[in-house]
Amino acid sequence: MTGIIAVNPTPRIILHADMDCFYAAVEMHDHPQYAALPVVVGADPQGGTGRGVVSTCSYEARAYGIRSAMPISHAYRLCPDAIFLRPRMIRYGEVSEEIMTILSSPGFRFEQVSIDEAFLDLSPAGSFSEARELAEELKREIRARCGITCSLGLAPTKLVAKIASDFKKPDGLTVVEPADVPGFLAPLPVRRIPGIGFKTEKELQVLGIHTIGDLAAYNIQGLLGRFGRSAVGLHEAALGVDGSEVTERDGIKSVSKETTFGQDTGDPDEIIATMDALIGEVYRSLTEEKIYFKTITVRVRFEGFETKTKAKTILHYHNDEETIRGCAHELLRELFCGRKIRRLGLRLSGLKRQDARQQLLFGQDD
Repeated sequence: MTGIIAVNPTPRIILHADMDCFYAAVEMHDHPQYAALPVVVGADPQGGTGRGVVSTCSYEARAYGIRSAMPISHAYRLCPDAIFLRPRMIRYGEVSEEIMTILSSPGFRFEQVSIDEAFLDLSPAGSFSEARELAEELKREIRARCGITCSLGLAPTKLVAKIASDFKKPDGLTVVEPADVPGFLAPLPVRRIPGIGFKTEKELQVLGIHTIGDLAAYNIQGLLGRFGRSAVGLHEAALGVDGSEVTERDGIKSVSKETTFGQDTGDPDEIIATMDALIGEVYRSLTEEKIYFKTITVRVRFEGFETKTKAKTILHYHNDEETIRGCAHELLRELFCGRKIRRLGLRLSGLKRQDARQQLLFGQDD
C-alpha cells in the first residue's frame, strides 16, 4: 500500500505597496530645488487665512507637526516658510500609471486600490525569500523610473501586508512570515488596524485594550457585548486573520508600454526604432487578450523632465498593428521638436474585448 506523503501547501504571499508622501514626492522629483525642504500640497494657505486642508506633505514638513487632512491655515502657522503647492492631479495620475505598470509587469494578480497603493498576490513565487527579492526589484525599478520611494509589506494576508508596509516608512520593506504574525502585531497600537479610527480606539481603551495583542487576547464575548457583530471582525483582525483575495479590476482600462533611453537622445533613427519596439509590445498584448482599441496616446519625456502627450481617437475599433504604427508615428512627429528625449511611451485605451460574434465577423475573409 502506497503511503500518503504530506506536502506543505504553497504559502500565501501578499505584497502591499504604498508610495511615500506621494504628491509631495512627485513635486520634489519634478522640482529638485525643493529637495530636503518642507513641502505641503493642498489648498492655498493665503497667508494663514486660507480654507481647505493639506492633501499630503513631505517628511520634512511632518517634522513641524503638519499632517494630511490638517486645516491648511494651521499648517501655515506651524511652518510659514514651507513650500505650499496646489495639487496637480493630471501629473500625479501620469506618475501613478507608470508605477502601476511597473507593479503589474511581473504578471501576478494585481489590485490597485488608490492612486498610490496596490496589492499583488506573489504566492506563485513559492517562498517569502523569492517574493522578497522580487519586492526589492520593484522598489528599485520605481525609484529608477519615477524618482520616488515606496514602502512595501509582505505577509500572508492583505491586512497584515498593509500594516507591514507602514512599519518602516519611508522607503521600507517589512516581511512578516506566517509564524511571525502574532509577534509582529502584538505590540502595535490598535489604531494600526485599518478601519479603527479615533472613536473605536477610545472605546477599546475603556476596556483596557491598547495594543493589537491586548485585543487578540480579550474575551470575544466581552467584545460582542460592547461592539455587537463587528466584534468578530475586530478580533479576527487582531489575530491577523483575513481571507480576502487580491482582486483584479473589472476590465482592462489601457495597454501601455514605456522605455527610458540609456542616455537622452535626439537621434531620429534611435527614437523611431524604439517606438517600433513599443508598438510591437502593445500589439502582442492586444492579440493575447483579444482586445480592440479606439485611442492611441504617445508620451514623450524630454531632457529636463518636461513631459508632453498627444492622443488620437479613431472612428472604429481596431486591433491591427499597422493602424497602431501609423497613428503612433504621426503623433510622435507632432511631438518631436529636435530636443533630446529621455523617455518614450505608448498607450492604447478605449478598449473592449472581442466577443464570440465579433470573432466570427473579424474572422471572415474579405
